[in-house]
Amino acid sequence: MKICLKVSEPVTIPVEQESVPIQHYLRQPQRLVSAIADPKLMEILGGDRYRLKMRPLNLLNLYHFQPTVVLKVWSSSRGTVYLQSESSEIRGVNYINARFSLKVNGLLSIVQKEGKTYLKGEAFVEVNVELPQVFSLTPKSLLETAGQSLAKNVLMRIKQRLLSHLIADYQQWAKGEELILSDPVNQQKSTVFLLNS
Repeated sequence: MKICLKVSEPVTIPVEQESVPIQHYLRQPQRLVSAIADPKLMEILGGDRYRLKMRPLNLLNLYHFQPTVVLKVWSSSRGTVYLQSESSEIRGVNYINARFSLKVNGLLSIVQKEGKTYLKGEAFVEVNVELPQVFSLTPKSLLETAGQSLAKNVLMRIKQRLLSHLIADYQQWAKGEELILSDPVNQQKSTVFLLNS
């Protein structure tokens, strides 16, 4: 049974400009990636590319899997940030991985309105998957609803991380401060913002 899911999620974040305008901050895509992903689940590949492991998900309590996506993230001279998936895979269920695709697109840009500054953006996720035979007796509408809920949950986590931490990180960056976190996996120090959901 083939299922195609499409979800999107908008975000608007009010910004109080620091001495260094936020567009300069947004020209550093790695900071934005650190704002939407747990650093322990992120790998920097170079060339504005990052491998992100999503938190493990489960579908109808039958299948547990971990989507992984390679994202290209870049910014324009005006500070608009773009992200686009290049590849994806499902870890945990080989059958689904061979019949799965995940596309992610998004942007975040600066908007001025009535003398105030906002970050406005939207993320889009499209999932195509062919489910195993065990799901053949399950109504397709139920599977689509469960899948939509999973995809929407992923986008809501990203949105909550942005709302919770992006502006705080911008303010620290503008003041020349860095939050140093210990990476227990590599026993290294990295200047990233830890974003737990």
